[in-house]
Amino acid sequence: MRFGLFGTGPWAHMAHARALAEHKDVELVGVWGRNPEKARLLAEEHGSRAYGEIGNLIEEVDAVAIALPPDVQAPIALRAARAGKHLLLDKPVAFTTAEADEIVAAVDERDLASIVFFTRRLMPETVRFVADAVATGGWLEARVDHLGSIFQPGDPFGESPWRKQSGGLWDVGPHAVALILPILGPVTEVTALAGPRDLTKVILRHGSGAVSSLTLAVDAPPAAAREEALISGEAGVRQPPPTEWDPVQALSLGLDELIGAASGGPKPELDVRFGAAVTAILAGCQEAITSGRTVSIGG
Repeated sequence: MRFGLFGTGPWAHMAHARALAEHKDVELVGVWGRNPEKARLLAEEHGSRAYGEIGNLIEEVDAVAIALPPDVQAPIALRAARAGKHLLLDKPVAFTTAEADEIVAAVDERDLASIVFFTRRLMPETVRFVADAVATGGWLEARVDHLGSIFQPGDPFGESPWRKQSGGLWDVGPHAVALILPILGPVTEVTALAGPRDLTKVILRHGSGAVSSLTLAVDAPPAAAREEALISGEAGVRQPPPTEWDPVQALSLGLDELIGAASGGPKPELDVRFGAAVTAILAGCQEAITSGRTVSIGG
């Protein structure tokens, strides 16, 4: 499958470009970036070439991989889907439900394959944990604490303007939601509060009756940074197994799913429709913070 990579930041370097260049069933055709010099350097590093125009790269590939901020990613993804290209997107798919739903509609109309890069959700240990939890059932609640401390010297993600502006809700929130959504089911309403240093507290009510709580941040004090999760119910209390953070392996597994789906295989669970559901929940949380009210999701 011929891929075009859009993005030249740290995530494009450490995950997307490497996984695409190393995958046996992928040809990395070219790289586009908002900084042409960075695009040239990244392309040369992986034996590809830089493109100066978005449309020219889209025309020459079968699929696009996007490692850009959500507000930049969404219009490129929509343009690629309308051109009939398969999509490998980063999370969150977009900042608004309207943009995310447009991408879903374009993918569905053209029967395209898609996958959203929720890193640990693609790792085998987490896949097995979620599948077993779904099969077991009877869960009443979940709790996810995902607090990072990225604005420290040497952390490349701390230089990202969109993370500074949007905080933990939109950066690590997608990972938290993607873990619990298949286990507890669709979300019907949300409430959320913002605290100091981008701390966000979220309560989700699921259609199953279960309730989940999320504590999210990317600007936590270093001593407070943590990643913890649990689910509880009739089967007791369970926690996801320890999983190595290996974005290249995770993205390679995602590429396997995407290529398989494009060849007539099963659609990935983490497709753009799933990504749009996550965006709708996060947008509802943002509205709840701003309005001080509980917000209904999906009607």
